[in-house]
Amino acid sequence: MELSKYIDHTLLKAESTEEQVNQIIKEAKDNNFASVMINPYWVKHTHEQLKGTDIHTATVIGFPLGANTTDIKVAEAKKAMEDGADELDMVLNIGELKGNNLDAVESDIVAVVEAGHAQNKIVKVIIETALLTDDEKVTAAKLVMKAGADFVKTSTGFSTAGAKVEDVKLLKQTVGDAIGVKASGGIHSKAEAMSMIAAGATRLGTSASIKIVEG
Repeated sequence: MELSKYIDHTLLKAESTEEQVNQIIKEAKDNNFASVMINPYWVKHTHEQLKGTDIHTATVIGFPLGANTTDIKVAEAKKAMEDGADELDMVLNIGELKGNNLDAVESDIVAVVEAGHAQNKIVKVIIETALLTDDEKVTAAKLVMKAGADFVKTSTGFSTAGAKVEDVKLLKQTVGDAIGVKASGGIHSKAEAMSMIAAGATRLGTSASIKIVEG
């Protein structure tokens, strides 16, 4: 198992500078991570820097609240792909999920998935597990799967808590091998990373990637 290829090397802080973005790009190249995950503003720059590698450029859509309109999420996705994004991590409409307006949640996801898949890009859907009951987590994962996304993802890292092993297990039980499970938020050590993978995570989102691969 090549641990580095599980990792989306992540820098999503509002105050991220070009120097910091360049640093994580260098670290990704040095460690052969799966992707560099940055905010949409930095997609074009990151894509240019990663040319000639097999490291993907990944970005976030409707982040971190998920409460943008669907049209804006789709426009954001299309712009990100135009700039060179290979992977799109969108936040679903959490309020509509909790309000049980599941048609609205699904159509929102479908719109971004269709835009992404039209250009052969990977689409992950963040359900923000910290804000959901277990029943809502299962409902969300089923909607993500039904909508045709490639991954269900635990967290933005900007809410009340990040990934938990029990949530990863629950999501994995729900989606099986149909789609991937991405654990994200609060993964700071190799032991934590390995516990997420053991629970069923097929991708990890973390800013502590160097510490994790160095053990």
